[in-house]
Amino acid sequence: MKKLLLLTLAIAIYTFSHAQQNPPTYEDGDKGFNGSRVFLGGSINLGFASGTFNVGAVPEIGYSVSELLDIGLGLNLNYYTISAEYNGGVRQRSFNYGGGPFVRFYPVQFLFLQGQLEQNWIKTNLRDDAGTIGVPGGTYKLTRSATSVLAGIGYTQRIVGQSSFYTAILIDLNNNPNSPYRNGYSNEVIPIIRAGFNFYLKGHRR
Repeated sequence: MKKLLLLTLAIAIYTFSHAQQNPPTYEDGDKGFNGSRVFLGGSINLGFASGTFNVGAVPEIGYSVSELLDIGLGLNLNYYTISAEYNGGVRQRSFNYGGGPFVRFYPVQFLFLQGQLEQNWIKTNLRDDAGTIGVPGGTYKLTRSATSVLAGIGYTQRIVGQSSFYTAILIDLNNNPNSPYRNGYSNEVIPIIRAGFNFYLKGHRR
């Protein structure tokens, strides 16, 4: 996790020190709703911790409010596992779906801060290898829900009206043991790594 954060920071510093300043991507007086600011896209989730693996997809639709701000809505499909060794003798396999609104703030063109409120519904299959919650070898199915508050930092080459690729690292700030971004047994936070793209429905017009 620390190495990944340092790598992201190094890329950001290098890009900032070598990139020329790009011209504004909004015309003066460009106010009100503009279809050229609507974008579609999505990302792939990848998370990992001790004995835990997490992979998923997040399609999204958004709107560039200004040079500094994007808002939007993301859907979430996610699959994650926790091995019995790290989960009190209980092997866990879970699938969740959900979504929620997000905000991205760009203090500089290539770097953004993201916050997202996400509601998930989770279906879980448990195999009790050690007899921790019942009969050894028994299987159980659960259906739960959880609210997550995701926050993190990302890297991109953003020009409003043009397609772009981005990467981001987020964590769930909400202390909910049912969250798909936490190890349910130890409540350990699972870092979320997202890599995705956005493209605008209409090319930007000068």
